[in-house]
Amino acid sequence: MDEKIKDFRNFLYICWKHLKLPRPSRIQYDIANFIQSGDQRSIVEAFRGVGKSWITSAYVCHQLLLNPQINILVVSASKSRADDFSTFTLRLISEMPILQHLAPSESQRQSKISFDVKPARASHQPSVKSLGITGQLAGSRADLIVADDVEVPNNSMTQGMRDKLSESVKEFEAIIKPKGRILFLGTPQTEQSLYNALTERGYKLKIWTARYPNEKQLKSLSNNLAEDIKDQIIEDKTLEGKSTDPERFTDEDLAEREASYGRSGFAMQFMLDTRLSDMDKYPLKLSDLVIMSLNPEKAPEKVIWASSPDLKIEDVPCVGLNGDAYYRPMQLQGDWVNYTGSVMAIDPSGRGKDETAYCIVKMLNGQLFVTDAGGLKGGYDDKTLQKLADIGKAEKVNLVLIESNFGDGMFTKMITPFFIKTHRVTIEEVRHSTQKERRIIDTLEPVMNQHRLIVDQKVIHKDYNSTQDHTPETALKYQLFYQMSRITTDRGALAQDDRLDVLSMAVAYWVEQMARDVDKAMKDRKEHLMKVELDKFMEQAIGSKPLPNTWIKPF
Repeated sequence: MDEKIKDFRNFLYICWKHLKLPRPSRIQYDIANFIQSGDQRSIVEAFRGVGKSWITSAYVCHQLLLNPQINILVVSASKSRADDFSTFTLRLISEMPILQHLAPSESQRQSKISFDVKPARASHQPSVKSLGITGQLAGSRADLIVADDVEVPNNSMTQGMRDKLSESVKEFEAIIKPKGRILFLGTPQTEQSLYNALTERGYKLKIWTARYPNEKQLKSLSNNLAEDIKDQIIEDKTLEGKSTDPERFTDEDLAEREASYGRSGFAMQFMLDTRLSDMDKYPLKLSDLVIMSLNPEKAPEKVIWASSPDLKIEDVPCVGLNGDAYYRPMQLQGDWVNYTGSVMAIDPSGRGKDETAYCIVKMLNGQLFVTDAGGLKGGYDDKTLQKLADIGKAEKVNLVLIESNFGDGMFTKMITPFFIKTHRVTIEEVRHSTQKERRIIDTLEPVMNQHRLIVDQKVIHKDYNSTQDHTPETALKYQLFYQMSRITTDRGALAQDDRLDVLSMAVAYWVEQMARDVDKAMKDRKEHLMKVELDKFMEQAIGSKPLPNTWIKPF
């Protein structure tokens, strides 16, 4: 064998030439070099579209070319994704002249699920085998495990899912042979990415960003940034913000992708930056909510919150940040009595939105109870308007608040007949002029910090299940509790914020009412004290108290 072929970068060039692709880019060569010379436990984090799976398929072929006796296990989030990897590998073996002697014989395994290479000796384990991360890993044995995109939105949305995925990959240590190697490829999907946790288990992480990082990003990425990118930006500061792979992704292309993904999505998918420099950046914590089953008409007079471990709710999907959780009340005090009132807030669909958001918030003794919330497809069609009226009737709302910033009150005029026919109620329009993010946080943070926002457990399940028809990449963005835990004071912090906005509208109404009640109570107390003083004066002046209800109320 030619000594030059032993260098995987040279083999990659031959492979790309066979596939009629442009010669590998500088970034691709750097990834290839790390893969062939990396530690026994390695992670390749590279931006979307760089071709890390194709590079690693070529690496699998290269390893079989160097040693046909090894066993390789390919694991992905889904079985079909893993099969695609092994199928591509098998095609390279059958098509490339340099590899054709490895093609399996008729007596050997040769399916896309598992196949042997011709020189391989008889073994229980195939030369290459593909499995899904939730498949039967036990019983497999391998010299090399390639974990290709095992983390995807569908298995990392909630903390429970992330914990399950983390436990699944631990099985790799039981099936890897002595001196074997585990190689992860992927792009982080959440701030609490599995790949971050793996570094704490001794894995060596290398990151290839789509743009040369700025000083803040350089500090955030720490020692994990690929040395080639790091050396270039240190040597030439003018590269900051420019494409690291201009042959394949121009600056204009990346700008379009950033506009499509949003700043936070682009930072994660293309800049691989998952670190939260300041947890206070996200002021609304799901752990400050009180979660319980609510009655549509009555509530306990007082709900006591606590965050002890035994009160943590495990069977509810939690989409909060790492360490965040839902808690049931520690104690319910008093009788169950009727709510003081019920408010429904609506944010009509419009200007690019594809759902009309609504929320029901009821009040009792200064406590706010969320009994229903969600989003309806469409905005001005009769079906949506009637559904909102039906929800208002079922929840016995006393007042409907409608966001009127767009449409000049047209939505209110259209929905009013439906409420007149279904459930007569007062309808008011709400117009906002302040920055949305700050307004939402300023409204919700004090109420949540005081644990006065109680949410029906069914609302959480409904919110999570309501977005399952969306693509995995967008499902989370529409969920109320994802929006709640990810909002910041930055303008445009959320791609979607309608469900959180209507919650803040309803809460703001009750906060204002409670403030008025406090002002009225202070005024009544002041009048009472003045009456007491007047009684004392009259008793001293004429020797007796004035008759009841005869004193003059002061101006």
